[in-house]
Amino acid sequence: MRDVHLTVAAVIQRGEKFLLVEERIGDRLVLNQPAGHWEAGETLMEAVRREALEETGWEIKPTSLLGIYEHEPPELGYGFLRFAFNATPVRHDPDRTLDTGIARALWLTPDELRHSPIHHRSPMVQRCVNDCLAGKQFPLSLILHL
Repeated sequence: MRDVHLTVAAVIQRGEKFLLVEERIGDRLVLNQPAGHWEAGETLMEAVRREALEETGWEIKPTSLLGIYEHEPPELGYGFLRFAFNATPVRHDPDRTLDTGIARALWLTPDELRHSPIHHRSPMVQRCVNDCLAGKQFPLSLILHL
């Protein structure tokens, strides 16, 4: 059985554009939603707000659960279980230092994302945008922290 990493991701839409990050993975530059590992002691909503702020400088408000996505990259010895949240941007701190490995945050239209010369970090990136555009959303009350 493979190990599974529990992650969160913010799908942040403003008008026609989505907030993404260019991040360095090894020697490659890839596109991803603001995302990262859930840490012990925090709720999933706290984790997604923290990751968005650390990677983009944006404070966000999660509005709904977009979906739960499982991905097992064949080249890794583990998989990912991603809790993706629809979120709205609240406030930006342009002077905030971004996480190590993050080259920059940028706003892209769905077409720009789809046709970007920079690879997506995983198939979850495009799938989350597609699901958001399709109107998928589940109440945040589905997630219970006991």
